[in-house]
Parts: sequence; C-alpha cells; structure tokens
Amino acid sequence: MAVSERNILNRFYFVAGGMFIFAALIVYKLVAIQFVEGDKYRELATLNTTHNFVIPANRGNIFADDGSLLATSVPKYDIRFDAVTVTSEDFNAQLQPLCKELSQLFNKPVSHYQAMFRKARADGNRYLLVAKGLGYSDYIKVKHMPLFNKGPYRGGIIVEQHTVREHPLGKIGERLVGNQANEKGIYEVGFEGAFDAFLKGKNGQRMKQKIAQGQWKPVSDENEVEPQDGFDILTTINVNIQDIAHHALLKQMEYYEADHGCVIVMEVKTGEVKAISNLGRTRAGTYYEKFNYAIWESHEPGSTFKTMAFMAALEDRVIDTATVVDTRLGSKPFYGRTITDTKGHGKISAAKALEVSSNIGLATIVDDHYAKTPQKFIDHFKDWHLNQPLGIPINGEGKPEIPEPGDKKWSKNALPSMAYGYNLKITPLQTLAFYNAIANNGTLVKPRFIKEIRRSNQKTEKFDAEIINPKICSDKTLSEIQDILKNIVQRGTGKSLYSENFPMAGKTGTARTEYWIEGWDKDRKYISSFSGYFPADNPKYSCIVVIHKPSTKKGYYGADVTGPVFKRIAQKIYTDTPLIDEVSEKTPVLPSVASDYDRYGKKLRENARQVPDVIGMTAMDAISLLENLGMKVIAQGQGEVVQQSIPSGQPIRKGQQIILNLS
Repeated sequence: MAVSERNILNRFYFVAGGMFIFAALIVYKLVAIQFVEGDKYRELATLNTTHNFVIPANRGNIFADDGSLLATSVPKYDIRFDAVTVTSEDFNAQLQPLCKELSQLFNKPVSHYQAMFRKARADGNRYLLVAKGLGYSDYIKVKHMPLFNKGPYRGGIIVEQHTVREHPLGKIGERLVGNQANEKGIYEVGFEGAFDAFLKGKNGQRMKQKIAQGQWKPVSDENEVEPQDGFDILTTINVNIQDIAHHALLKQMEYYEADHGCVIVMEVKTGEVKAISNLGRTRAGTYYEKFNYAIWESHEPGSTFKTMAFMAALEDRVIDTATVVDTRLGSKPFYGRTITDTKGHGKISAAKALEVSSNIGLATIVDDHYAKTPQKFIDHFKDWHLNQPLGIPINGEGKPEIPEPGDKKWSKNALPSMAYGYNLKITPLQTLAFYNAIANNGTLVKPRFIKEIRRSNQKTEKFDAEIINPKICSDKTLSEIQDILKNIVQRGTGKSLYSENFPMAGKTGTARTEYWIEGWDKDRKYISSFSGYFPADNPKYSCIVVIHKPSTKKGYYGADVTGPVFKRIAQKIYTDTPLIDEVSEKTPVLPSVASDYDRYGKKLRENARQVPDVIGMTAMDAISLLENLGMKVIAQGQGEVVQQSIPSGQPIRKGQQIILNLS
C-alpha cells in the first residue's frame, strides 16, 4: 500500500514538474519574443501590412474661349527601384544597359547609376529613388528600359503617379484663374474655387504593401478603384486680350508707381468677360496679382458715377441736355460744405457739365430736383441693380453701399455727394456692367465668365447670356447719354484719348481716397478711372480701368492715368485680334493620321511652322512629331490623342508648350 502511494506521489511530482517546466518555457519564449526577438517579428508584421491609398482624381482643365489652356492637371511620375525583388541573374545581366540608357536620358554618368544600384542591392533597399517628377514621355522611356521592362516583380520598378496643376499663362490673370490652393489643397479663389465641385472629380484607391518603415510599394500596376477625372470648364477669357490688358495696366502702374489697379474687358452683346487683370504693389516696387480688385473692391467711384446721376435726371425729365446749370467760378456751398471744380465754367448746359465733369454742375442738378424726393433718385440705382452684388460665380464679390433716407450715412449732403460719386461704394465690375448696358442699347446683362462645362469633349452644360434689366432707360435718354460719352472723348475730359480713325466713348473719373485720414492735404491720394466702350458707333467691347493711389508728382487725373491704358487696350485689340483671327481662318489644317510620317513630312515641309493635327495618333508618335518641331509636349493619360491644347494650323513658337489629352 505504501509502495503504491509512493508511486502515485512520484508520478504526481513528475507530471507537476513537467508542467512547471513547460510553463517556464512558454514564459521564456514570450519574454524572448517580446524583448529579444521583438524587432524581428515587428518587421515581419510590417512587411505583410497592406493599405488602400487615395489616388487623387485628375482635376478638370480650364480653357480660354479659343480652347487654349488656362489650367490643367499634368501627371508626373516618380520612379523607384526594389533592389531585393530582382534576381541576381537579371540584376547582373541588365545593370549595364539600364545605367547606360538612364545616363543618356538624364545626362548623368553611367558610373553614377551603377554605384547607386549596387549600393541599394547591398543594403537591401526596396525603395530607391531613381527619378522624380517625370513627364509622360520620359516615364514611358524609363518604363521600357532594360530590367525595368520586366515589370515590378521581376524588374523591381516601382511607379508612383501624382498630378501637378500647371497654369500656362503663369502670373498673368492668376487671381482670376485661381492658381493657388490653400494649406489643405483646396482652391478658393478664381475659376478654380468657383467651379471646384465640377473640376475636382472623384478620387480612386490603390492597394500598397508596406516594405519598410514609411515606405509603401504598390501591390500591382492596377488601381483598386479608378479615379474619375473632373469636368472641364470653357471660360469666356480671351488669352490675347488678357495679355494686352495685363501689360497695358502693368506699364502704367510702373510709371505712376501706383498702389494697385485693375482692368476688365467685356464683350458688349453677351456680357462675356474677356480679360481681368489685377495688380498690387510689393514693398520692393514690383507688381503681382495680389487680390481680385476688379470683383472684390467696393470703393467710391468718383466721376464715373456722374453718368448714372445724369441718366436718372434725364429719365425723370427734370432736365434736358440743354438745361442751363450755373457752376459759378468753381466753388459752391451745399449745406455748410463747399463743393469745388478744378476750374470755373460759369453757366453751361447740363450736357456740357457732364462733358467737363463738373462736380458743381451734377451736384446742383441732383440737389435742385431731388432734395425733396431723394428716394425717387435712389430708386433708379435699385432698378439698375447697383445696390446689390451682381451674383457672379467667382468667390469674393464685393457688396455695394448705396445709402437711403433714414440710414446712418444719410444727411442733407448725401444727395449732392452721390451726384459726383461720393458717399456710396460700388465695384469696378458693377460700374462696367452699367456702361456696358449703355453700349448694348440699354440692355443690362450679367457679366459672364463661363461658356460651357464639358466632360470628354462632350458639352454637358451651356451658359447663355443672362439679362438683368432689358431696358435701363428710354431710347431718347440712351441716345443722349451715348452722344455725351462720345463728346467726352472728342472734346471733354477724355479728349487725350481721341482718335479720328478709331472713335471711343466713355467717362473719366478722379476720386479722392483716404481723405478721412488726418493729414490728407499733405499727402493726397486719389483713385483714377476710365469706363467706356469701343468702337463708339457700333460697340463690341466695354472696358474699365481703375488705378489706386498713383504718384501725385506724376499725375492723378483719370484722363492722364487710366485713359491711356483704355486707349492702348482698345487700339491693340483692334489691331492684333482681327489679324490673329484672320490667320486662324486662312491657315490650312493638317489631316489627322496615325503614324504616316511620309504624309506628315510632305505637309510639314509645306507648312513648317504650323501646329499639326495629332488627334488619333498614338502618344509616342504624337510626342515625337511635336518635339521634332521644337515644341514642349505634356501628355495626360494613356492611349491615343483625343485633344490637343493648341489647335492645328496655329503658328509654332520655339519652346511652346502643348498639352495632349490621351484616351
């Protein structure tokens, strides 16, 4: 019995001891895994981690009215190399020819690439950067090089695509186009911001595997979810007119050392905005597109508003153009405040008062006939929608300020001040819209910036002219105003603009600004402006030029500062634009072919400096052809060419950039 119990006890101790040893081994292994071999297993875990990454959609293109690009998303490619995946046999056999071709493409020594790849191989580098930011044509060349042409698993090539937003006009019109995104990558200004919902598209997804800390490798060449490109926007902007407006404004801003200024050019019948230039001065004295002053900045317009006041009086029949107004000797008191002119004109007609831009003349007309019924005067501005924003799609439109009886800003002096453009605020775009209505036989149209929204060259939405007020005044009033605006240029304050062969019409403007700041008399500041249209008899374009705070040492009157800008723009549009249109119409268009170089060669000898039609060609054929003509080619997408940024038949400039959209 004792022996039996002892045997049982021994067995118990044996089993218990075995279990203890087993438990101790488990604890030891856990400790070893956690603290001794932890790094090893954590690295293995990371190597097997996969994750879906967002593939940004290609943002839609923004086109000018002729189809040339204002903004486009261009694909760029980073090439990396997984030095571990490639077999020793392939690596040793293909290294020399690979390095030779890379050397030829990127102009670096063969030895540079050999050393780089061998070091990566020795270090087990799975994410070696070979080239960064390649265009489509260079990417295709690299992809087909020795070793890399075996693909990601046998050849070790890793291709990472990203998009870069490019703006072919550069700094010209950048506030209108909206070149800059905020810190979150969101566009807020210009066309980019206004139509972001259409342009941005839908992002895709791509599966990647983690190969090292902070390094991810695509699992395959295909995306899990393909991104959907954004819609394209066809704007009303004319590249040629935009360039003319920009340089005309810049030249004058530099000469007068002005603080900031803007230009707007609009097509009379349609309200299509053909150009907007906004320039602000830096501390260094240079200029750039600082803010969209043309749309955003509400300010006292000064004498350009006299046309509105005069039209109201004519329409109410309280005066006619022959009504005599006493402007005295250039000074007249109004309710305890004296209004002055640059010189005395005595007794003159109402029409003459507007022609010579008499502050006293307009203040007298308005005060004499509306002092007891001021709301009747204000209601005209409401009918002309001057008291509210135009409702354009561009973000940041300024709010006008037109006071009414009972407002804080209303006083007995409100009416006389408003008569010559003070005690109220409107934007340059609002002022131009009104003058455009005068040119457009009284029809007030909403300024238009967009013609169409497209996807894959198919029109999805078209924007037509929108009428705000079909008739701002009677035909009689309109005719009288049109005659006076022509006379202003012929013999009035704008006579320096007069051209016998090219009649223009409009109104000069000179307004004091910051006069409420103490010490203004010692450092006077003005706003110079000119608003009008051309040609005077059959208007095609309207235009406004506003320049803030020109150097008073050089001049500040609207006729001197802004009038020459208006004249330069008008004359250059009519000397340059028709010529360009004529060339475009008469230039023969080359036929679309796939890769028939013989036929292209014959045509190119005949039209050696014209852009060929490459639609329907493969990417490589089109790129090769265009680059041989001296053009810089950016290809977007893959496959055949479905769209080219510069139409066929246009003259080629050496180094000119052309964008190809591929199917």
